[in-house]
Amino acid sequence: MKLTAFALSALLAGTAAASPGRTAFVANSSWKRTTSLASTVEAPVEEATDAKPKVQQMTRFDRIKAAYKGLKNVSTDVGLGFSYDDFDEAVQATDYAFNRNDVVKGTVVQYDNGGCTVDIGAKASAFLPVAESALIQMPGDDIEDLVELNSELNFQIISEEDENGQLLVSVRRIQYREAWDKVVANQSNDEVFEAKVVDVNRGGAICLVEGLRAFLPGSHLTGQLPTEDLVGQTLPLKFLEVNQEGNKLVVSNRRAVVEQQMSDLSRGDIINGLVKALKPYGAFVEVGGMSGLLHISQVSYDRIDDLEAVLQPGQQVKCMIIDHDKVNGRIALSTKTLEPEPGDMLRNPAKVFEMAEQTAAKYHERMEAERKAREEAAKDIVLGLGDSLDDLTSDSDDVNGDDAADPLAEVSDSLDSLLS
Repeated sequence: MKLTAFALSALLAGTAAASPGRTAFVANSSWKRTTSLASTVEAPVEEATDAKPKVQQMTRFDRIKAAYKGLKNVSTDVGLGFSYDDFDEAVQATDYAFNRNDVVKGTVVQYDNGGCTVDIGAKASAFLPVAESALIQMPGDDIEDLVELNSELNFQIISEEDENGQLLVSVRRIQYREAWDKVVANQSNDEVFEAKVVDVNRGGAICLVEGLRAFLPGSHLTGQLPTEDLVGQTLPLKFLEVNQEGNKLVVSNRRAVVEQQMSDLSRGDIINGLVKALKPYGAFVEVGGMSGLLHISQVSYDRIDDLEAVLQPGQQVKCMIIDHDKVNGRIALSTKTLEPEPGDMLRNPAKVFEMAEQTAAKYHERMEAERKAREEAAKDIVLGLGDSLDDLTSDSDDVNGDDAADPLAEVSDSLDSLLS
């Protein structure tokens, strides 16, 4: 039961009247206690009053805002060729999976640090590193030099999704496979092609063939050495070895040069050459990048005991082509057919080379006359053979067929001797 301050004061005053001697003390004490007790009793009332929250009235705008539910979209499939259920089934049936090594179409949308961003229709954009942006990259090329912005290309996925759902893609690997397909096709056709030299080493040179690095051995380099001067030159080449599995590509400049020049050469042509080496059986002469053999028996009509007394390495000579093998690139040469007189190669080689064209023309005229003479002789033999057959028919009654000798044997031998 709670006591008010007034009731407590009355109670204390009655106690003081009963004890007059303590009036002043009790009265003073009573006032203090009354004040303290009153404070103690009334304090909870003030605390309870402060604890009640003040209710703030909502404004008209707040009430409208709280009641607003947003725009209402009324979905309808009236007038459409399909329903929303059909659309949902189509979405569920569509496969959005992107797997490693898949080739997808994409659009370059933005250059980024060390590559570019590509939109391939995935939940996150793919990234094309600069190292995977092109098969052929020159030193100093940036991503802007290799890939055009907003261009649509085929990309190969080369990674799984990272924690952000991003994929890595490549253009270089697609171009790499296409380059090998072209190389294999060119090898099957065995055609001559051109390629640029991009580097040299001790063994030869490196050429770019359809973007692939091909090795050109120094032994298959015609008329040049594999030095730095070769870098940047474009050479005619043919394939020596194509091994896609082993990533090995070997080419030859000599084969290409030989094939091109052999197509323009024929027997009887006069060519200029350079003596490269001497052997006991003859001299090797370089003819436009090809190596021809000048056999010792074809140097002069006179006998040669010491070939070094007639020819020297590095000497310029003129020769006539007397035979060639276009498949293997071999040429047989002769200087004795250019001698105005037999033995001139031993006595005066300069005279032989100076008069080479004139002597060759006379040689061709002589060979043509001999050919016609052989044809006439063969013709006479055939006509004579006809007469012999007539005589054989007329005398058939007088000759025993079983014991007679072959009447054509002598004619056949004569024909063989003329045609040989």
